[in-house]
Amino acid sequence: MSESRPRIAIIGTGAIGGYYGMQLALAGHDVHFLLRSEYEAVRERGLRVNSAVFGSQHLANVQAYRSADQMPACDWLFVATKSTATTALLPAIAQVAAPGAKVVLLQNGLAVEDEIRPLLPAGVHLLGGLCAIYAHRSAPGVVEHQALGSINLGYHSGPADSDEARQAVLAAGVAMLKAAGVGSVAMSSLEQARWIKLVWNVPFNGLSVLLNAGTAALLADVDSRALIRSIMDEVVAAAVACGFTLPSGLADKLIEGTAQLPDYLPSMYHDHAHRRPLELTALYAAPLAAAEQASCAMPRTQALYRALSFLARYATDRR
Repeated sequence: MSESRPRIAIIGTGAIGGYYGMQLALAGHDVHFLLRSEYEAVRERGLRVNSAVFGSQHLANVQAYRSADQMPACDWLFVATKSTATTALLPAIAQVAAPGAKVVLLQNGLAVEDEIRPLLPAGVHLLGGLCAIYAHRSAPGVVEHQALGSINLGYHSGPADSDEARQAVLAAGVAMLKAAGVGSVAMSSLEQARWIKLVWNVPFNGLSVLLNAGTAALLADVDSRALIRSIMDEVVAAAVACGFTLPSGLADKLIEGTAQLPDYLPSMYHDHAHRRPLELTALYAAPLAAAEQASCAMPRTQALYRALSFLARYATDRR
């Protein structure tokens, strides 16, 4: 292992882990994939990305593992599981992380790093990775990539005890991703960046489930479009109340940008359709709690959260 060719672990090889892990592997990196139910399919047929952007990609020889205790120690760990599964994977993360490893949470939501930091070795760097990508898994080991594909990195905590040291860690990650064809920039404030992403995620994830619609239909209808905008305004106001300045005109830019992209069903839609746990804590409960502490009301977001919580309990009762 070395800084010039680090050993990389992908913890959770679904749509996100499969896509980014393949890009890193095809760029020549030593990438090791931890899988659960899809292990046999990936061992037999490899990983495939069907991309509307650059065509079909196939990684035939995948270094795949059922268990973390079979994996080598790695310098970079990209944790691509949903936030609902992170705690259960903490023993695996701690076991695979080499001394001084960089653990990157490729997850949505607020304060996801705060939950696991106390449970990681002190010498491990913890980073947040904000993914901008339209992708979903269509079959075991098969990822459908519709658009976008960048990861922006922010430093959360760890042994880097100065701004210069933290920037060096981020610069190394950004350079590694860019060399693999993945757009990336270093973010000065991870929490601010997470609020920015919540402006899109809070309305589109929840409304896709409640209204059974993708981004195109949600934006084409005057009422759902207005609801999206009002929820976005709430999230922006909450971020400001919590002390973060968001880019001017952010809500309009996100709506206009989304309207130009292909129709997309967000990750929560797929989770609900397959009766998987919904990321309600990271995407709704955490920002609502932060806003309440800052004396900022979010009534539309609260209503969205309560409706989704009902659906989540209803789906659980029906299993």
